[in-house]
Amino acid sequence: MRFSNWFSGSLILLGAVSLSAQTPAVKWEELTAADFAAAIHKSGGTCLLPFGIIEKHGPQLPLGTDLINVRYVSVHAAEREFAIVFPAYYFGQIFEARHEPGTMAYPAHLQMELLQATTDEMARNGCKKIIIVNGHGGNSSFLPYFAQSQLASPHDYVVYVVDHGEYPPGRPAMHSKTDMHAGESETSHTMISRPDLVHLDRAASESGADQHRLDLPSDVYTGIWWYARFPNHYAGDATAANTALGQFDMNAWTDRVAAAIKAVKADQKSLELQNEFFEKSGHPLDTRQ
Repeated sequence: MRFSNWFSGSLILLGAVSLSAQTPAVKWEELTAADFAAAIHKSGGTCLLPFGIIEKHGPQLPLGTDLINVRYVSVHAAEREFAIVFPAYYFGQIFEARHEPGTMAYPAHLQMELLQATTDEMARNGCKKIIIVNGHGGNSSFLPYFAQSQLASPHDYVVYVVDHGEYPPGRPAMHSKTDMHAGESETSHTMISRPDLVHLDRAASESGADQHRLDLPSDVYTGIWWYARFPNHYAGDATAANTALGQFDMNAWTDRVAAAIKAVKADQKSLELQNEFFEKSGHPLDTRQ
């Protein structure tokens, strides 16, 4: 090797090391202890907990689809609006898929206890603003309840929950009428996050049609409703999945999470009000009526 090439290559390497030192990686598990401390400071104590699940996703997608997609979005959002991204977390609500191979359905009490212990430990390590990014529809009731339960006892940190929102104008047209689980959109998303794990040729090997096996009023809820409608744990038709839809949706989701990180970083009121609430809740008879 010529000296000039070695020298210039060394300068590039030194520059990369210097840049790395200035800009810590966003993935919690990839940071050294010293880099983690620097990242906490840089993020203002803002950390993301991408929450997925392990469940069947039709015949064509991996069991960890929700986890893969939500972490993909969280990492990309955190790289734009710096925050630390917690490792793979999938200990949520998925009882409705216990009949399918590979599903990990933890007891309800353990879901609450483990999530509480996790956010407590994150806070002990400097994460005073914890954003749970939901990537699984079955958590859409569980996570707001968990956030509300933070008012049961004093905490020196705040939990925020970011769920799926509405897509902005310009979304590519959908080809399927039912698209609730492992269908056209979710398959399109995974074609962006992990295209190597998508088996589109298998998408039509099972039915994702609604079986309509219950006849109840719309305002009557029963836990077996999902199995009654979609016993194959597949709700939609993934054969029309495409990268144009996937890229649009993943970009929009990333934009929402990045905007949430920015808003949470700027939020100075939630912890202040939370502390005020804890103070008053300790002696409710003194609360002015």
